[in-house]
Amino acid sequence: MSVDIPVLDNPSLRTSAESDKRRQILDGARSVFMASGFDGASMGEIARSAGVSKGTLYVYFESKESLFEALTLEAKRGLAEVLFHLDADDADVRGALTRLGNSYLTEMARPEHVTVIRMVIGATEKFPRFGQAFYEAGPVQGVARLGAYLAAQVTAGRLRKADTELAAKHFLHLCQAGLLTRLLFAAGGPVTNREIEYRVIEAVRVFMAGYAPEA
Repeated sequence: MSVDIPVLDNPSLRTSAESDKRRQILDGARSVFMASGFDGASMGEIARSAGVSKGTLYVYFESKESLFEALTLEAKRGLAEVLFHLDADDADVRGALTRLGNSYLTEMARPEHVTVIRMVIGATEKFPRFGQAFYEAGPVQGVARLGAYLAAQVTAGRLRKADTELAAKHFLHLCQAGLLTRLLFAAGGPVTNREIEYRVIEAVRVFMAGYAPEA
């Protein structure tokens, strides 16, 4: 069985080549999982999609399960870093929450994102660690980042004293308010920008009514 990893003498070049190959495999796997789901995907199909041999595929990932886990965790972790990039010194709490809410709902409503969540939920019954790892890499990190921002605002006197971790969860749930459930069941039409804007405006209004400093 051939393994198509180039032979490189320079360690830095070797690391770069291996990173590129891993990226190539993950990209190929993503398209297969999105089209066939976890159970329907095969390592052979993933290798063909990625343009590598099965031998190379197994060098980087020992099983379909490890490949799926790496792919979903990478996507969720990267998403948390991008969406929840908040400046603790930003005194415009309403503005910061509005921007976050719009980005959060826009990403949540993407068909690809909904498909990934469905796949993880479907695979979690057989592999519980998938759900736990996905949850810790995405939702937990997002709440932690938003909670840290809210804590800074409490310290600055821009929000009242509160359990900021719970407050972060309150805000995110106010934004989506059943939207994810609707999308997971493919109920209703597509989410429009107008709906997202309305949901976020109302979420910020209700959140600030509960957490703004008392007059």
